[in-house]
Amino acid sequence: MRGLCPALAGQVVAIDGKTVRGLPQRGERALHLVSAYGSGLGMVLGQVRTAQKSNEMTAIPALLDALRLKGAIVTMDAMGCQRYIAPRIGAAGAHDVLAVKENQPTLLARLRHAFDALGRLPEIFCDITSEHCEVEKGHGRIETRRCTALTL
Repeated sequence: MRGLCPALAGQVVAIDGKTVRGLPQRGERALHLVSAYGSGLGMVLGQVRTAQKSNEMTAIPALLDALRLKGAIVTMDAMGCQRYIAPRIGAAGAHDVLAVKENQPTLLARLRHAFDALGRLPEIFCDITSEHCEVEKGHGRIETRRCTALTL
């Protein structure tokens, strides 16, 4: 896959898993794929088949290792915050945008502490360039999403 994939410097690469509906016959499991999508290129850069959604954690490292990610911006849901996934992105020379959820309380607390500390730094060291908060109701729950971009 690496030989066929273009260099991705400056590109946004979105990694996500999807279950293909409607394919399985009776008694068969649905097909689940983890894909890397090159947003600016408009194409899927690679896919790894998994037995089920819970196996995404093993498929994502294989997919990351197969791509030339140096200089790319990799986006992923909270699965990307796993200890053996996030460091792989940095080791590949890429940047990451990862979602952190409340089911990772230690990581969330550390990030909140870091952002609080950054907010107290003199403006010369840290500048909040953009902030956005969105509240969404659906699927029987209320979700609050916050995004803060910092320039250090």
